[in-house]
Amino acid sequence: MESWILLRTFCLIFGLGAVWGLGVDPSLQIDILTELELGESTTGVRQVPGLHNGTKAFLFQDAPRSIKASTVTAEQFFQKLRNKHEFTILATLKQSHLNSGVIFSIHHVDHRYLELESSGHRNEVRLHYRTGSRPHTEVFPYILADDKWHKLSLAISASHLILHIDCNKIYERVVEKPSTDFPLGTTFWLGQRNNAHGYFKGIMQDVQLLVMPQGFIVQCPDLNRTCPTCNDFHGLVQKIMELQDILAKTSAKLSRAEQRMNRLDQCYCERTCTMKGTTYREFESWTDGCKNCTCLNGTIQCETLSCPTPDCPRKMAPAYVDGKCCKECKSICQFQGRTYFEGERNTVYSSSGVCVLYECKDQTMKLIESSGCPTLDCPESQQITLSHSCCKVCKGYDFCSERHNCMENSVCRNLNDRAVCSCRDGFRALREDNAYCEDIDECAEGRHYCRENTMCVNTPGSFMCICKTGYIRIDDYSCTEHDECVTNQHNCDENALCFNTVGGHNCVCKPGYTGNGTTCKAFCRDGCRNGGACIAANVCACPQGFTGPSCETDIDECSDGFVQCDSRANCINLPGWYHCECRDGYHDNGMFSLSGESCEDIDECGTGRHSCANDTICFNLDGGYDCRCPHGKNCTGDCIHDGKIKHNGQIWVLENDRCSVCSCQNGFVMCRRMVCDCENPTVDLFCCPECDPRLSSQCLHQNGETLYNSGDTWVQNCQQCRCLQGEVDCWPLPCPEVECEFSLLPENECCPRCVTDPCQANTIRNDITKTCLDEMNVVRFTGSSWIKHGTECTLCQCKNGHVCCSVDPQCLQEL
Repeated sequence: MESWILLRTFCLIFGLGAVWGLGVDPSLQIDILTELELGESTTGVRQVPGLHNGTKAFLFQDAPRSIKASTVTAEQFFQKLRNKHEFTILATLKQSHLNSGVIFSIHHVDHRYLELESSGHRNEVRLHYRTGSRPHTEVFPYILADDKWHKLSLAISASHLILHIDCNKIYERVVEKPSTDFPLGTTFWLGQRNNAHGYFKGIMQDVQLLVMPQGFIVQCPDLNRTCPTCNDFHGLVQKIMELQDILAKTSAKLSRAEQRMNRLDQCYCERTCTMKGTTYREFESWTDGCKNCTCLNGTIQCETLSCPTPDCPRKMAPAYVDGKCCKECKSICQFQGRTYFEGERNTVYSSSGVCVLYECKDQTMKLIESSGCPTLDCPESQQITLSHSCCKVCKGYDFCSERHNCMENSVCRNLNDRAVCSCRDGFRALREDNAYCEDIDECAEGRHYCRENTMCVNTPGSFMCICKTGYIRIDDYSCTEHDECVTNQHNCDENALCFNTVGGHNCVCKPGYTGNGTTCKAFCRDGCRNGGACIAANVCACPQGFTGPSCETDIDECSDGFVQCDSRANCINLPGWYHCECRDGYHDNGMFSLSGESCEDIDECGTGRHSCANDTICFNLDGGYDCRCPHGKNCTGDCIHDGKIKHNGQIWVLENDRCSVCSCQNGFVMCRRMVCDCENPTVDLFCCPECDPRLSSQCLHQNGETLYNSGDTWVQNCQQCRCLQGEVDCWPLPCPEVECEFSLLPENECCPRCVTDPCQANTIRNDITKTCLDEMNVVRFTGSSWIKHGTECTLCQCKNGHVCCSVDPQCLQEL
């Protein structure tokens, strides 16, 4: 009610809408009959004269046909309709008497996204649609199947729906907003639901879809829109909610920015790199041994240094310098036919055995005075003479402890008379003195020992042999197949069998289950009817109100003694449930109690709902009335029914229900259904379909496997279906009134039930006067949703003043 008040207020504020012209933008129009290219060659359809002289129409015959848009044409339709919330369905038609058929259907597998049908059996028009994952059906009681021409228009604007018949507004409702997010593979059918069901019998012309609100004025120019549409109103509300969300997010960002500014103050931040205790700034480059390194976005990237050959002047030659990777020019000395570099020493022994030490300085070998040698504690046989010192050392002396130039990945090793550098295992020398070394990629160079069923992975100085998927390790270099089935390291469903294979395993569903092995679902040979679920091989879990191996039997709660209704009500059994319906002469006072306690007497005399003739007086009784003849008068006992006088004892058939017979008895009208006598050859098969023995009157179940006789009924996808002379007619399963603020439709059930926890409810009677405060103290309207501050996957909703939050698992997987 509040939504209607807001809508009316919105109309008054914004004034009257513009009057539309009759021209329609072709980009907003879908002329279905033209696009499907129907003609004389189309099986089951024949061109006939239309409603007006010279107009073209098509007769949909009672014959097998397949009027379905091609994949390309259907996708062109859907591109215009997809995610649109304002559109109008137009059709001019003449439907055969008592036919129940589909005008058009947009569906994907069993999901009807948009389907319009007319039932001549129940005299009603039905619109089937979806909102998200939930199906809905709107039923409009009206007789279209009367073999007369009718103009039909169904205009939808968000949650606002208007039905016009012959330019008269018949119904106007607020419904759930239909979803037009058609998935790939959706099909478009005209005059039928599929090849087997929903055959429309009669004539159709001017079948159109207009992607615009109030499109009925194209069909009825005298009608006009005088107010913004419901979609306009919803758009305004949505914009307000979006602005609220933007305000909340902006406030949160501003708060975080202020906190960071207070914390950072005047600091300048950039990403840096640290190597061997030294910090380098972004884009800064340096040399590390024999590598050139650069700091890029906080990551160190290095390349091997390429050393050029230096061009040295006279009395200089290339030589390695401590701390440098590449050779540089260094002074040399020539002495006794040998070349020495600056700082190198050499000993010369005289004929008398005296040691003289020389050192290369300033390109000349100069004499170095000896300062004496330390006393050795080893015998002379263990003493070693050195080429660069006059002092001897004991065998095994640690030259590496004095000083060496071995760098990263290179180790110092002692020889008899000197120290040398040697690369660690798994590394190779970058220069001839082995002072600098780099890692060897054994995997790339084929220098590994990994055997079959393994993969080689390089590591610093070595490599690893990793087992391929489905194999286990024998030793460091080889792997063998293992049985995932025995070790329970498989991903088979609990209802599947595991078979080991080379390098893996296969999963096969057990008998009685179907699937790919990793997911197996129970299979019931005869299927589970009336909304039942197959939970094990040939085992059905039946919804409330049904029983039997295939859930085929409705539990009659009334006859089985489960229910005790009030004395003023009768127990009425329905498929899957029951309800206590007020007896004749009583009506509900609006409290809708389950047991019928809310039934109260109808004053037929006061309300004029009696059948007493003018010569009698009506007296109200509990649950009825009495037609009394005044004292001294001779009354006829006639009745008044539908404004007409029926004589006492007269019997007649109802005009709008040929299967009901009424009679007048002393002022009272009594009606009952016609009694079916299948032995009578003249029995009316429409009123008694169970008496129809013809095979052509049988119907095929929606699953394409089960046959029903004429008159049989069943429940399919929360709809009650009936077979009538070869036609299947389905209508929404009746559910008890749910008069509560929050309701929930449980899985595998057809009727909602009341709940007290608003966060469990999936249907709410929105009260726009109730608002919520979110975590940032922003006011939220009821029905609005937002992502909780500080999270990415927590969605919150305002439900009549209650904040309900839940985590989206799919969002978590995408992070």
